[in-house]
Amino acid sequence: MAEKQLTRREMVGTLGGLALAAVFRGSPAFAAERPNVVFIMSDDHASHAMSCYGSRINKTPQIDRIATGGMRFENCFCCNSICGPSRAAILTGKHSHVNGFRTNGNRFDGSQQTVPKLLKAAGYQTAMIGKWHLASDPTGFDHWNILPGQGAYHNPMFIEMGERKKHEGYVTDLITDFAIDWITKRDKSKPFFLMCHHKAPHRNWQPDAKHAKLYDDADIPEPETFNDDYKTRGTAARTTTMTIEHHLTKGDVKADPPPGLTGQALKKWKYQRYIKDYLRCIASVDDNVGRLLDFLDKAGLADDTLVVYTSDQGFYLGDHGWFDKRFMYEESLRMPFVVRYPRVIKPGAVNRDLVQNIDFAPLFLDAAGLPTPDDMHGRSFLPLLGGETPKDWRSSIYYHYYEYPAVHSVKRHYGVRTLRHKLIHFYHDVDEWELYDLEKDPHELNNVYADPAYAVVVKELKAELDRLRAQFKVPEDKVPPPKAGPKKK
Repeated sequence: MAEKQLTRREMVGTLGGLALAAVFRGSPAFAAERPNVVFIMSDDHASHAMSCYGSRINKTPQIDRIATGGMRFENCFCCNSICGPSRAAILTGKHSHVNGFRTNGNRFDGSQQTVPKLLKAAGYQTAMIGKWHLASDPTGFDHWNILPGQGAYHNPMFIEMGERKKHEGYVTDLITDFAIDWITKRDKSKPFFLMCHHKAPHRNWQPDAKHAKLYDDADIPEPETFNDDYKTRGTAARTTTMTIEHHLTKGDVKADPPPGLTGQALKKWKYQRYIKDYLRCIASVDDNVGRLLDFLDKAGLADDTLVVYTSDQGFYLGDHGWFDKRFMYEESLRMPFVVRYPRVIKPGAVNRDLVQNIDFAPLFLDAAGLPTPDDMHGRSFLPLLGGETPKDWRSSIYYHYYEYPAVHSVKRHYGVRTLRHKLIHFYHDVDEWELYDLEKDPHELNNVYADPAYAVVVKELKAELDRLRAQFKVPEDKVPPPKAGPKKK
């Protein structure tokens, strides 16, 4: 089903009330009435490590403030589960094959249309602070202060408007300091758009001193799929190199294992070492989200600011025996997305419609009273914030992962997910299909692609996959020919 952009008149009617009308005014004369946007994004923070999403392993009381004061999205998904490509999709509202950033080895084309450029042209002040990870310098921002590459956890280097400077302190604290400082010094006659991107909790998970001993006296529960045997799946799941058991390094766990520890006992030890540092890094992020929220409250900005907390994708927390992301399986595909905007969103709301990171740019533009450009793949979900789902809202999402051969050896694949089913096609040097019934099998342990009972579902989902690929004009990702060897004499 083709997606239709609602008119502003329809949207105002949907959200209701003259009190919301100012949200849709695009004229600079109404700049003071348009919401500020604070977009907080961490790196590799899985939704199942957030208490507002029911985490069994940690608490995130400050992030939960956004959810309890606003809306939690249960079905927010990335279109390519890896850092750089997700960031490019968020900036452009387009899938990877169009924005040009398919893998972490690419360089973002900063000359293309992005959401900060469009907002800036409409009178917003724009800033990017924290992890950028797109190789080229940021464009479209009045101010930027970014980490080079992945950045360091302790005493990191930052690049501020092209100039490198090393800062003393912990990276999560510093990013928040810089964000608060920029908001404080901004031109207060204009609305602002701030992207505050944390490095944490990215590998190799180095906590700050405040949280270094957190969980020392606890055993973190292992996920239900910790010992997944992949018995119904094909080559991809069995050949990936991101297992807790075999692929965490000494740099990840930061110690040698106790003498004589082998097998399942060693795997459990590695998991505890990994997951505790991961959660300690999240604890610092959570504290700093609280600092930023407190600042907005004290500055009198909370009611006029749309605040988002999300991550660039999900992450495996020992699920299926893995760490990292990349696969289209749920723990990696799903993004946390909680949003607070008191003028529109009822506190404690929950939404279960299908949204994607390509929708973020249209959402921010719509909130500012700006139309979504025709060439964006995403669609504004502003009506969802008001509790209304348009009748023509999407019933499926498209996913495509390209980074193979590369680190972690996850095969290239694309697929379609609906509210109930997921169909995945692994390709390039394999040709394998997987189908999951998420209602009966939420942990995706039973591939039912070859089950005759699902023949109709397979046919329908393949047709939907073809439709989405045609809609987004996805080119065939052809296998390159083998390199010619030296000529024999």
